[in-house]
Amino acid sequence: MMNKSRFKKLIFYVILILGSVAMLLPFLWMLSTSLKTSDATMIFPPEWIPKEITLDNYKEVTTAMPMGRFFLNSIFVALTSTFFQVFICAMAGYAFARIDFKGREVLFYIYLGTLMVPSQVTLTPLFIIMNLFKWTNTYQALILPGMFSAFGTFLMRQFFKGIPKSLEEAAFMDGAGYITIFFKIIIHLAKPVFATLWIFGFMASWNNFLWPLIITSDTTHMTLPLGLAALQGRWTTDWNVLMAGTMISIFPILFVYIFTQKYIIKGMTHTGLK
Repeated sequence: MMNKSRFKKLIFYVILILGSVAMLLPFLWMLSTSLKTSDATMIFPPEWIPKEITLDNYKEVTTAMPMGRFFLNSIFVALTSTFFQVFICAMAGYAFARIDFKGREVLFYIYLGTLMVPSQVTLTPLFIIMNLFKWTNTYQALILPGMFSAFGTFLMRQFFKGIPKSLEEAAFMDGAGYITIFFKIIIHLAKPVFATLWIFGFMASWNNFLWPLIITSDTTHMTLPLGLAALQGRWTTDWNVLMAGTMISIFPILFVYIFTQKYIIKGMTHTGLK
């Protein structure tokens, strides 16, 4: 029995290691390519460790396009839309979890049903609405659609339903209302799920390509994914320069994930997501 248990653990860890290697290889290749010269990118067989390491690709990517502007636009849009998404989803999730009103369950399931609608279907109506408000090529057009999330509301609702009602009942006895309880009690208990939704919302906004492509046409409001797409030529592409730009674009995601991963695990555990 001991040998069987150890063998199963060994197989389990081997599978995990192989999966980790398979996921890390593209990132290592991207890093390697970003440090190569143009000629070295086409060498066969490929070199994982370039013979001539250069940082000129990172300099070139900042001069070929206004990547600094794109980077700041992405940071501003991602942080703003994610902040409002977490705040709005928290309020909606708390209302669906704790406030008993007529038609609550029906309304929640209808709202949850919007997850089955592909995002591409809503692009045309969204563009028409933004055009009516004359918000094309503006930050509010980039931020507003990302402020609402049916998945985020569901995530918050599941977490709030797991909080003991005795905490709220004690606050009600002291004369507190739903708004006071939400801001003074619930928010302080919901840090794990806030971090979980924050990383999901930030990643979705940071990597969003299609909506910024449709709603913006000038470099002043373009985000980083659009800038990276502009580095690809019609006939040829400098892959070393493109990989350098891609490496720059993943640093914020890695930074956010590294410092919030423990909260993500707690949030997933408390909300019951598998």
